[in-house]
Amino acid sequence: MLTGANIVLVGGDARQLEVIRKLTELDATVLAVGFDGLSTPLDGAVHAELDGQLFEDADALILPAVGTDDDGTVTAVFSDKQLVLEEAYIARLPKHCKVYTGMAKPYLKDLCAKYGIGLVELFERDDVAIYNSIPTAEGAVMMAIQHTDITIHGSTALVLGMGRTGQTLARTLRGMGARVKIGVRRDEHFARAYEMGFEPFYIKDLAAHAGNLDLLFNTIPTMIVTAQIIAQMPSRAVIIDLASKPGGTDFRYAERRGIKALLAPGLPGIVAPKTAGRIMADCLGRLLMEDLRLGREKR
Repeated sequence: MLTGANIVLVGGDARQLEVIRKLTELDATVLAVGFDGLSTPLDGAVHAELDGQLFEDADALILPAVGTDDDGTVTAVFSDKQLVLEEAYIARLPKHCKVYTGMAKPYLKDLCAKYGIGLVELFERDDVAIYNSIPTAEGAVMMAIQHTDITIHGSTALVLGMGRTGQTLARTLRGMGARVKIGVRRDEHFARAYEMGFEPFYIKDLAAHAGNLDLLFNTIPTMIVTAQIIAQMPSRAVIIDLASKPGGTDFRYAERRGIKALLAPGLPGIVAPKTAGRIMADCLGRLLMEDLRLGREKR
C-alpha cells in the first residue's frame, strides 16, 4: 500500500485517470494539477494549482507520457491553462523524491540531473513496452484498414525493426493472413525472425524489397525510409511510421510521389487510452511501493 505517500501528478490525458484511480486505491494522497476542466470526479484525488509549495512534501512527481516539451511545458488535455514545469519546482523536491514519466526530453533530464532527483522513464522498461506493443499493433492495423482499399489478408507487409513493437505487429499481421517480411540490422534478429516463420531481410537491402509491397510499417526512430527507398515503392503502397517524432520516413518525398505516409507515434494513448493507462498505472503502483519503501529505509 501507499498509505502516507504524497504524490503530485501534473498534466496528462485519459491515461492519467487510470493512474489516479490506481494510486488512490493504494491509499496514496494524490494532488492532481491540470484536471480543472474534467467533468467527472477524480476518484479520491485532490485538485491542485501548479505552485512551488506543492512540490516541497512530494514523495513522487508523476508527469505525462512525454514529460515536458523542450521548454518545460506539460501537456494537459483536461485544462485550458498552460502548465510549465519550472526549474524552481524541481529544485524544491525532496531528495528522496523521484520523477516518473513515459519518456523524458533533455529539458527534464537536465533538471533532474542538476538537482540530484531520480528520473524513471516507464517506456524504457521492457514490461511496459511489451504491453504497449499490443495497442500499438492494433492501432497500426486500424490505420492500415482505414487508408487502403485492400484487405490485410493477402497483402504484402514489410515491418522494419524487430523490437518489442515490431514482433507484436508482425505476428498480428500474419494472424490476419498477410505475407510479412521483417527488416532487421542484427544477425540474431534475422535468425529469430526466420525461426518465427517470417521472411527476414537486412535493412541495408531494403531497396530490393521495396518494389513489391502494399504496406510498410516502420518502428525504427532514424531516417530509414529515405527518398531512394520511396522511389522504388509502388504508388499503391501505404507507409505507417510508428517511430517517435519526427519518425524515420521522408514524408516530403512520399507526398511528392503521391504515396500515402502517416506518422503515428503514441498510438496506445490514442486508440486504447484506458488499456494504456492501466499499463502505466500497474507499473507505477509496483515501482512506487518499492521505491518509497527503499526511500524510507534510507532516511
